[in-house]
Amino acid sequence: MAGRRSGSAVLVLVLLLVALAGCGGPSAADSTTIDVQRLLDRRAAAVLDRDARAYARTGTGGDFGRLRAVPLTAWSYRVTDLRRTGGSATADAELRYRLAGYDRAPVTARRTLRLSRDADGDWTVEAERPAQKAPQQLWDQGTVRLVRGERSLVLGVGQSAGALRDFAGLADRAVPAVTDAWGTDWSGRVVLLVPDSLTAMAGLLGSPASSYRGIAAVTTGETGTPGRSPADRIIVNPEAFALLGGPGEQVVVTHETTHVATRAHTGAATPLWLSEGYADWVGYRAAGRAPAEAAPELSRAVRRGEVPAGLPSDEDFGFTGDAGRLARSYESGWTACLMIAGRWGEDRLRAFYRAVGEHGTREGAVEEAMRDVLGTTPQAFTREWRSYLRDQLG
Repeated sequence: MAGRRSGSAVLVLVLLLVALAGCGGPSAADSTTIDVQRLLDRRAAAVLDRDARAYARTGTGGDFGRLRAVPLTAWSYRVTDLRRTGGSATADAELRYRLAGYDRAPVTARRTLRLSRDADGDWTVEAERPAQKAPQQLWDQGTVRLVRGERSLVLGVGQSAGALRDFAGLADRAVPAVTDAWGTDWSGRVVLLVPDSLTAMAGLLGSPASSYRGIAAVTTGETGTPGRSPADRIIVNPEAFALLGGPGEQVVVTHETTHVATRAHTGAATPLWLSEGYADWVGYRAAGRAPAEAAPELSRAVRRGEVPAGLPSDEDFGFTGDAGRLARSYESGWTACLMIAGRWGEDRLRAFYRAVGEHGTREGAVEEAMRDVLGTTPQAFTREWRSYLRDQLG
């Protein structure tokens, strides 16, 4: 019995020592992470307070002046990983920010920061950049200039104030046109980013420039978020946009603004022919373009007797370098929406779009919406659409 009590006492002592060792505080790595997080918290506060001196005390690694024009209501970092080598370290962090008056949901950006430790043992930032394969932010490309419209916020780099005012005018005209077509269940405001080149546009999207050559603008944002207003951005390709005439510029901005308005009702179930076709329908609805004028590639194909066998697939909207194929895909989606609006009415077109998006999954979404909203089948719809193309474009 005495031996057993002694063994038990030794076991209790060992467990107590292990427990005490576990309460000894954070490891050196954890301590560094805590110190770096505090540093980045101070850096974020300096950005929000517009305090250049406080920002400078956190180090360099970013031109504070580039951000000065950006209207921010939130800016924070969260360290996700840290690698230390002696007196230097590299931190991966998640940056979350919101534009004042426009973003109800934050933009999230992955960042990498290089840090060093000074003689006092304090960490400072030496460089901050997008994480590997992560998109750039506009201020990564240069000093941001801001123009406010009545319903828009335009941020540009390498653009004149006059050029940005022109974009604000296009956006301010697009918003009421979209609301008239879609309804009022969206924010009624848009943010445009205007970089100085195609390459810079691609940098904001984290993709090769070749993917967007000839594309005047794209919209980014989170799809399928009912009841929320995601942080959408219309990103302009200034090189392609410069080739458009005045009416074409308005159609493009109205098209992209439609994507912002319909974002909460667009999801995995929505085929691209419907989302792109509807956006084109709203854009051309405001412009009053005739079918043959607005769909030149498809018109030429129909006149050659090459009527599409069916609506385009999502793959047909890929940027493959075949500009004619891509144009026919967009024009096919547009004419399908135009036919719905003319045959069933604009209210049914809106209801059809929403019904497809609310389905949740692609399988059966279009079929059920056609049955419930339009009272038809995909086969009958396709036959009617092909006949419509011959009548309108042949």
